[in-house]
Amino acid sequence: MKKELNIAVSPAQASDQSKLKIVVAENLKVESDRIQSVVIRRRSIDARNSNIRINLGLDVFVDEPMPLIPKPSFSYPDVSKCPPVLIVGAGPAGLFAALHLIELGFKPVIFERGKTVSERKRDIAAIHGEHIVNPDSNYGFGEGGAGTFSDGKLYTRSKKRGDVRKILEVLNFHGAQDEILVDAHPHIGTNVLPRVIVAIRNSILSAGGEIHFNSRITDLVVKNQEAKGIVLRDGSIVEGIAVVLATGHSSRDIYRMLHEKGILLEAKSFAVGVRVEHPQELIDRIQYHGTKRGDYLPAATYAFVEQVNDRGVYSFCMCPGGLVVPAATAPGELVVNGMSPSDRGGRFANSGMVVEIRPGDLQVKNNLQDVFAGLQFQEDIEKLCYKMAGNTQFAPAQRLADFVSGHKSVNLPESSYRPGLIESPLHEWLPLLIRSGLQEGLKSIGRKTRGYLTNEAVVLGVESRTSSPVRIPRDLETLEHVQIKRLFPCGEGSGYAGGIMSSAVDGERVAEMIATLYK
Repeated sequence: MKKELNIAVSPAQASDQSKLKIVVAENLKVESDRIQSVVIRRRSIDARNSNIRINLGLDVFVDEPMPLIPKPSFSYPDVSKCPPVLIVGAGPAGLFAALHLIELGFKPVIFERGKTVSERKRDIAAIHGEHIVNPDSNYGFGEGGAGTFSDGKLYTRSKKRGDVRKILEVLNFHGAQDEILVDAHPHIGTNVLPRVIVAIRNSILSAGGEIHFNSRITDLVVKNQEAKGIVLRDGSIVEGIAVVLATGHSSRDIYRMLHEKGILLEAKSFAVGVRVEHPQELIDRIQYHGTKRGDYLPAATYAFVEQVNDRGVYSFCMCPGGLVVPAATAPGELVVNGMSPSDRGGRFANSGMVVEIRPGDLQVKNNLQDVFAGLQFQEDIEKLCYKMAGNTQFAPAQRLADFVSGHKSVNLPESSYRPGLIESPLHEWLPLLIRSGLQEGLKSIGRKTRGYLTNEAVVLGVESRTSSPVRIPRDLETLEHVQIKRLFPCGEGSGYAGGIMSSAVDGERVAEMIATLYK
């Protein structure tokens, strides 16, 4: 018989099937040799106190063998002769919109300004080694979008917006680890995610879809308030029954193109700050209450949220055992971000630490809020950061406690940031709203989390691409743009998602609405 069991066990017990079977037998009050199989269906860590426990949801098979459980499987039919839907952007939103459109009987035609995964790697290497940023191929642009070379975090709170489980199963079907179907906070890792993206590309192409790389769009074809197609950089026009804008939050040229055409945009809140890097061993000691991580616990993570003068100051995109990377998408700017490999085995832990920026905080023009004020704020601080780095991709950096106390650092600790660090007094040149919010927020975190506020850690500037400062407004019912029919803003760049999972879910929602409206 099959029994479902929810238990909390030690990390060692959770990592050893024979030990786990003994605990399960005690809980079920049966002899351990009667238990044929124990299958973990849900796993999470409870590290709220020094007695660290692993919460497990189990399927236990007593007196009978476990039946064969098929792996998730998906079939994508031939849609080569079906109505074409144009998708701008090959990030999570665009790729999952494409896969679901195939399931619904449409031909996705994707246009990606950047390059394939393998070609992107060469351009990323040039950022690290030569400080050269290709504006169409970098950590932000290219196949898979900004998430391709990231930690591949798959946790989202947007579980009411769509079928999160299906997204995980699709990723697993295309090569992601089985653990993502079990862990409460799943991740894939920057060393695994690229090949998952390539497998998704192959599914789309095998079904008759199209993907065009190095294909930046410069205009929309709009007639009678309907989107009819797109214009590419070479002037060619491509038409389809609908246009999905899944461009990501760094496609500033798309926002400006839409604005020039008189298509409605609106300003939204976003966040700007720094990336904070600690030795991973220090974060382990803090989060595991002085307990050595050992062989049974993963690299520790953290999440902090503070309120400073009624304004959010919070950690963002925490990468345990990871790297800080240069994430600029154009020459003359400097942006940092973080990523982790699948084993999260690096020596350092990093996280964005950012301050909420509201549209009303920024300069107004002609007594009206400028829809691009947030975009301009982002650009200005990224250019300032680049200048402070001596017009290089070296990251301006300061020891954490020095930044909070307002003292210059006379030297810097070792860092994972491969272009290198340059000593800089961030407490002097960051905008007042950012630096004061960070300093007060970090002081509060330091009081609550002993050991976090230390000069063993370093802050790197700037973390400015947490989300888009612009939203492309859409109808709540149809998901179309509020002004232009057959135009579907989608994902992070449109202001309706914040990460791989929520973007993928939004892509599927848009695909379903296109099928509903235009089958």
